[in-house]
Amino acid sequence: MSAPVVVTGLGVAAPNGLGVDDFWAATRKGLSGIGEIARFDASGYPARLAGEVPGFRAEDHLPGRLLAQTDHMTRLALVTADWALADAGVLPAQWDPFAMGVVTASSAGGFEFGQRELQALWSKGGQYVSAYQSFAWFYAVNTGQISIRHGMRGPSGVVVCDQAGGLDALGQGRRQIRKGSKLIVSGGVDGSICPWGHVAQLASQRLSTCPDPTRAYLPFDAQAAGHVPGEGGALLILEDAAAARERGAHVYGEIAGYAATFDARSATGRPPGLTRAIRLALADAGTLPDQVDAVFADAAAIPELDRAEADALTEVFGPHKVAVTAPKTMTGRLLSGAASLDVAAALLSIRDGVIPPTAHITPDPAYRLDLVTGGERPARVDTALVLARGYGGFNSAMVVRRYTP
Repeated sequence: MSAPVVVTGLGVAAPNGLGVDDFWAATRKGLSGIGEIARFDASGYPARLAGEVPGFRAEDHLPGRLLAQTDHMTRLALVTADWALADAGVLPAQWDPFAMGVVTASSAGGFEFGQRELQALWSKGGQYVSAYQSFAWFYAVNTGQISIRHGMRGPSGVVVCDQAGGLDALGQGRRQIRKGSKLIVSGGVDGSICPWGHVAQLASQRLSTCPDPTRAYLPFDAQAAGHVPGEGGALLILEDAAAARERGAHVYGEIAGYAATFDARSATGRPPGLTRAIRLALADAGTLPDQVDAVFADAAAIPELDRAEADALTEVFGPHKVAVTAPKTMTGRLLSGAASLDVAAALLSIRDGVIPPTAHITPDPAYRLDLVTGGERPARVDTALVLARGYGGFNSAMVVRRYTP
């Protein structure tokens, strides 16, 4: 058995709460952060809703030099990392810089930066940066800025797997801890609520065009017709369990199992790989299906994708055999930030003995799932499974559980 890797700090920036406490209080109450887009005029677009992080003033948290060098998403990530480190009781200046690293996920953040560069091109004296350059640079900027800000010179990297990226980053972070790193900042903070980013997401034909925030994002509901995009996510502090215990750190839980698979093109006739990802993650954790207390679903809100996820869950666990929730119905789908936010919610469920609700939906009985709706469900949660799927065929599954030394 490999050494346990635990989570000792959480940082959250979500559309329904800025900071862990506000996010968790709103999520437990079923309060949504989805509303009409405010960051730009979306009145001419077919989809006009998003989950935007409320009350965030970067100038309250970051020095002016960083404000000039970064965009909105990077600022969110930098502040979220600061909060996660503070929550873990970590002062990076007191640590070996080569023992600390940063592994994050990114997906669409480069759109806002790219749009800014194109606007500079159109303006007098503007300089051109190609779209390829802007994305290549931006995929690394969050990790680089966090590393530089805190003097972290150990193993670092960025994974790009759309919605699945948040879990893949945590899986890579766990791998680096097991290879000898003492601390890894990991997860995802993403989002691109800007005209270019919004048009790019509309091209997927997966966005809901419903104007009602309470009816726009309805996974596992007969009225499901797409999702609402959002911004934000969560960054987690990963440490070796023995080292965390030695320094007296508070432990939220263990990253016990992880797996990723990839779907072939539908024309091949091969089944979706989500079932296999679930089984592999459970095996990696040494966990049986009947030991899982809650599932945090991917919740695509596209009927065929909801059916594929429900089929995977009923195949592994049986119909109505495990509590299933999708708190992202209160935030929108946050691209690579969504799954790490679900991991944070799962760890808080373990801590507080509740499973948060899936907001607004009326479960379709045809899916044969035990969906938590209407309010939080009191329950002892020792083990939770988090699922994520990315556009293009990415599947990831992660098992988190209560840590017992």
